[in-house]
Amino acid sequence: MHYLSVENLTKSFIDKALFQDVTFHVSRGDKIALVAKNGSGKTTLMRIIAGKDVPDSGKVWIHKDVRVCYLDQEPQFDSNRNVLETIFDHPNPVVDAVKQYELILEEENPDEHKLQEIMNKMDELNAWQFENKVKQILNALKITDMHQNTQTLSGGQKKRLSLAKTLLDIEFEAGHKMLLLDEPTNHLDFEMIEWLENFLSADNITLLLVTHDRYFLDNVCNKIIELTETETIPYNGDYEYFLETKAERESAAGATIDKARNLLRKELEWMRKQPKARTTKSKSRIDAFYDLEKKASQKKQDQELELNMKMSRLGGKILELKKVYKAFGDRQILKGFDYTFKRGDRIGIIGPNGVGKTTFLNILLGLDKPDSGKINHGETVVFGYFDQKGIEIKEDKRVIEYVREFADNFTLADGTKVSASQFLQLFQFTPEQQFTFISKLSGGEKKRLQLLTILFRSPNFLILDEPTNDLDLLTLQTLENFLENYPGCLIVVSHDRYFMDKLVEHLFVFEGNGIVSDFPGNYTLYRFYKNQESKNKINYEITAPQAEVNDKPVETPKQESKRKLSYKKKLEFEKLEKEIPCLEIERDEINHKLTQPDLGFDEMQKLTKRIGEIAVALEEKEMRWLELSE
Repeated sequence: MHYLSVENLTKSFIDKALFQDVTFHVSRGDKIALVAKNGSGKTTLMRIIAGKDVPDSGKVWIHKDVRVCYLDQEPQFDSNRNVLETIFDHPNPVVDAVKQYELILEEENPDEHKLQEIMNKMDELNAWQFENKVKQILNALKITDMHQNTQTLSGGQKKRLSLAKTLLDIEFEAGHKMLLLDEPTNHLDFEMIEWLENFLSADNITLLLVTHDRYFLDNVCNKIIELTETETIPYNGDYEYFLETKAERESAAGATIDKARNLLRKELEWMRKQPKARTTKSKSRIDAFYDLEKKASQKKQDQELELNMKMSRLGGKILELKKVYKAFGDRQILKGFDYTFKRGDRIGIIGPNGVGKTTFLNILLGLDKPDSGKINHGETVVFGYFDQKGIEIKEDKRVIEYVREFADNFTLADGTKVSASQFLQLFQFTPEQQFTFISKLSGGEKKRLQLLTILFRSPNFLILDEPTNDLDLLTLQTLENFLENYPGCLIVVSHDRYFMDKLVEHLFVFEGNGIVSDFPGNYTLYRFYKNQESKNKINYEITAPQAEVNDKPVETPKQESKRKLSYKKKLEFEKLEKEIPCLEIERDEINHKLTQPDLGFDEMQKLTKRIGEIAVALEEKEMRWLELSE
């Protein structure tokens, strides 16, 4: 069934064309990701499809039986309503019944007669299935305070509430439904993202989304549509297929342009003779020349973001934390945290929302003070902090004015000095865009400008708090390549699993109640380890022998002074002493391979699986070694 048709859609903003002649179709069961550079109008296109904006030309056709449910990138709510009222703002008797049921359950002493009445109504409407779905979605997105006013919600809470409402809308609606999701993974933790992947992978969901999360894109979408300045290009496959096909297409286009340029040189000599268009033959050749000139003047590929910033010298002493404690009331953030940062440290920070990751960063930067403990900063450390707040300005400024407040000239890694305008061009801000007001930039363009102002300070200790939100995939790839070769210290807080896997070498895992564990590996290895741990725990609980109940007093045998190992156990002990170092060497070699930039996805999966097996084997063998050594 045909759900949506977008035909020759064009939209401009003042003198800037966001997109031109965009055409594509969505059919039932399609799960499509829109991919384009920042500032290309992805959000505007989604809003036009949702009926929230209008195009300059072209048309959008939606089947009359299809209901569109839209998740805006920046949701807005009625400030006079609470969470419960916002979620159940839907003209539907089933929704109303579930809402009444939830309200009665929220009461301290619910009226049993009213409760029975509404339960009978739920039975009549067969509403229990919807009630279970409401509970599932709200629990997964950790929405618990149903009476909180929407005006008091943080940006992350608003995004999660908006996502919950959007997902519930498609459950409440009968018939055919299509989801439009603009950056749905922003402000979600890892568990929420993985739950959302499973939810959206259902066969009955038709989906059009914008996302920067490449694992999410791979796990959910079966098609990709790339929007360029001149065309709309569909790809029937995952993200890896998109990259391969795009590279092949650009290579072929580059060869065509080279061929056109060579032919243009020959035709130029003929044109310089200024032929008079007296014959049809010469006139057609002149027309063909101008077509050839147009083709030869095309760019071979998109202009890439250039990151070649100079880094300040980093001394031997960097940053030490000794017995650091921090709490807010009863909520413990750090409990005796110890760590000495080393040159080249690449650390990822993970944990549920609200466990204190941002507070920890503020303590490192000296923006917040610990309750107790010591923090010693090296004299040569220059921090670069990319925070979630983004660019904050008292009054609107043009891009070039904002950058010149920091400096008129900037020094690159090779010592070359460039002007503020040239520096902006390296970050894909054209001379025309440099005179645009910051308030008119897209979310991704603002993030790019924020990154620029951080890197020009030549930091040797980068702290990135959710740097991937709103950045396009091209910018993300360039940022990753820069950070892979960055010689300073790096701390990343991100819910982008691909970004974390590619850049970090070990994790600070914030588990809550002040507990922070140091895991030696990236996020995929950590998830594999936790899954294995859960399986081992389940297997142990199933197979563990039950202690027999005996009323007789148990006699404790006298402790022998020292027992010698049997010959068989001695051989086992010697074998373990050889096997354990071999496994540790293999683990270290795999960890090194996983940091290589040219590692293929299939190979990474094999290595990730093997390192998980090694972790389990090491744990078992080390425990046995301890038993025998005692």
